[in-house]
Amino acid sequence: MTKLVRITIGLVIVVIVLGAYTRLTDAGLGCPDWPGCYGFLKPPITEDRMLLAESAFPEAPLDHFKAWNEMIHRYAAGILGLLIFFISYKAIQRRYFTEGEAKSDALARPFKLPVGLSALIIFQAALGMWTVTMMLQPAVVMAHLLGGFTTFALLALLYLREARFRPPVADQQLHSLLWFAVVVLILVIAQIALGGWVAANYAALACTDLPICEAGWRERLDVAGAFSLPAADTYEFGVHNYAERMTMHVFHRIGAIVVTVALLALLAQIWRQAKTRWFRSLAAVITLILVAQLTLGVLNVVLSLPLLIAVAHNFVGALLMVSLVVLIYALYCYKKNIKKEASHV
Repeated sequence: MTKLVRITIGLVIVVIVLGAYTRLTDAGLGCPDWPGCYGFLKPPITEDRMLLAESAFPEAPLDHFKAWNEMIHRYAAGILGLLIFFISYKAIQRRYFTEGEAKSDALARPFKLPVGLSALIIFQAALGMWTVTMMLQPAVVMAHLLGGFTTFALLALLYLREARFRPPVADQQLHSLLWFAVVVLILVIAQIALGGWVAANYAALACTDLPICEAGWRERLDVAGAFSLPAADTYEFGVHNYAERMTMHVFHRIGAIVVTVALLALLAQIWRQAKTRWFRSLAAVITLILVAQLTLGVLNVVLSLPLLIAVAHNFVGALLMVSLVVLIYALYCYKKNIKKEASHV
């Protein structure tokens, strides 16, 4: 099962990158219907099919580049869903159809997590459909992004549990940092949601100066407008005015500062208390991810959102979230072991 989960983790990374690329190339409506494309399983390329597509969707002219971007993402997401369903099937089979000495081992293996992943992937598919049918409604687009990142994080957690990972015993005193790490993870998720809101509303270039925004930004803040959902026929290219988009971006930048301070405080505690190379290496990896994410964020502003850097910024955000999930799982193992030892005293 661990090999299958590893393969699935590799594919979810591909899907996350393809999703960011599709959004950033404005291909979210490259196919105006779902799950097909202009009524076909792939973008129409023959002359007769293109004429059929034009007559069926006169309001959505066919752009082959955008259509293929969208469909490649859908194909990859579909394969990912099938792999997750197969993982769930194997977990159910292992739990209910294993006999003999292997039964106790099967009961100790993850069951709720893979089944929960299947439920999540079904909801993700629904969000993918609503993204198209609701014309890129920002709340749906943001939720779809968070769902993809959550799938990545839960698959990483499933791999740790299937591999029966156990953190080094020498660092057991780090269990006191568990709730601090959970708070930092919540802040990171909130920051990712803000980034998704900025992207879904095409506000990534609303602030052109560093560190917060251009001069006079305080006087132009419009919080109520920035986090509203005005009615519109389509949300492609955004419907908010500049002051509202600027406010979104300002909140995202302030959030980045808050997350950086909180994460550095957590990492400092780990560096101070850790005794083994494993935790110090994990802290070093998280530090490098944080530095990379901040650098990519600055480059997005300075270079006016170049495509590859913007895609990388999205993916590194997912890596930051997953690395914190790994840290929290290790700290949780300590907490669980301490409670177990206390119950035996």
